[in-house]
Amino acid sequence: MRRKMLLAMATLTLAGSVLAAAPVAKGDPAKGKQIVDTVCAACHGADGNSVAAANPTLAGQSQQYLYSQLKAFKSGERKNPTMFGMTAGLSDGDMHNLAAYFSEQKPKEREASDKQQLPLGAKIYRVGNAASHVPACMACHGPAGKGLPDQFPRLGSQHAGYVAKQLADFKAGADRKNPIMADIASRMTDAEMKAVSEYISGLR
Repeated sequence: MRRKMLLAMATLTLAGSVLAAAPVAKGDPAKGKQIVDTVCAACHGADGNSVAAANPTLAGQSQQYLYSQLKAFKSGERKNPTMFGMTAGLSDGDMHNLAAYFSEQKPKEREASDKQQLPLGAKIYRVGNAASHVPACMACHGPAGKGLPDQFPRLGSQHAGYVAKQLADFKAGADRKNPIMADIASRMTDAEMKAVSEYISGLR
């Protein structure tokens, strides 16, 4: 089991290196804002800071990650009926422009809504769970949840409810197709997922 996890982490690191090496087209934030104002703001906020926990905050996310997720929604690789419809009319340039705009916005600071979850959440995020072979989240997403641009997404200041839903989807193999995260989430208990989601929401 330990060997499998080490191989999985090595694969993730290699994949991240390949992504980082790929050229990133520069989008136009001003053009992206025009699309945001008419298409995206209702759910994600005009500055990428969503109000509803069901909708992710996009502000401050890396341009490459945002672009890759928009492409995944448009192609149906990432299954979400709402986002499939929203991206259907977007050109490749539109997606680059949106990614450029949101990446330049500043995420609003959040606090955990259930502070009783923080001790367990901090443990999972910082050191993981050796007994169940769950690695520390910060190994890829950084101690402050800022991620590693163009490799691993920013998590800090994200809605706890959204993070918990993504972990549950990874575990169930629904919507999110990511072998590494599916393997990690499959080893986490519901309590661990809830706790680490609360901890992540307060990172900055």
